[in-house]
Amino acid sequence: MESSVRDRTAPAGRAADAPDPTRGATARAQEGRVVETKPVTSDPAPLGLAAFALTTFVLSIFNSGLMSEKGLPIVLGLALAYGGLAQLFAGMWEFRTGNTFGATAFTSYGAFWLSFWAFEQFYAKDITDKVALGNAVGLFLIGWGIFTAYMFIASLRVSVAVAVVFFLLATTFIVLGVGNAEADKSIVHAGGYIGIATAIAAWYASFAAVTNSTFGRTVLPVKELKR
Repeated sequence: MESSVRDRTAPAGRAADAPDPTRGATARAQEGRVVETKPVTSDPAPLGLAAFALTTFVLSIFNSGLMSEKGLPIVLGLALAYGGLAQLFAGMWEFRTGNTFGATAFTSYGAFWLSFWAFEQFYAKDITDKVALGNAVGLFLIGWGIFTAYMFIASLRVSVAVAVVFFLLATTFIVLGVGNAEADKSIVHAGGYIGIATAIAAWYASFAAVTNSTFGRTVLPVKELKR
């Protein structure tokens, strides 16, 4: 009778007299077999900056008038895959590192390039009035300029290299926005040249981050700013 009571009260799948794996040496042995999961430690910022730089550079070459607008569709592939998705992923990984600034910036600009791709691919043709189209694009760009302006203020506690990128980018958005709204090619071309400068600054920041990390010392200065 006593043995039958022990059998009924033992946990399912374990003999009545078997050792309890949640206690003592058995538990410690099982804990030793647990695989440790290490947090992500690599910096996603160089990827985000590089994706932003290349896509901005190619689009700015066309905006500046240095190349014919007939080749402009080449930007769409970059906007989707590199400026869009790669930068969006970099923003998600920045959330994992605890970098609020990087997460906000890369996720936002990844979404910017994806929205640019979607607009050019699917929706621009629906706005047949050129004046309305110019005003709409101008509003879109100026809105991004406002976002970039307040991110520039936050960048003043990141590094000089990053602050230069955001200052130039805010200027690029505003100038391009005004140029599109006014249908003024000369202003758009000026915005294109500023965009080229922005891309170069972003490339430098990416190059410095990759090189300094790989060499384990400061090879290219970015002048960190105190938080």
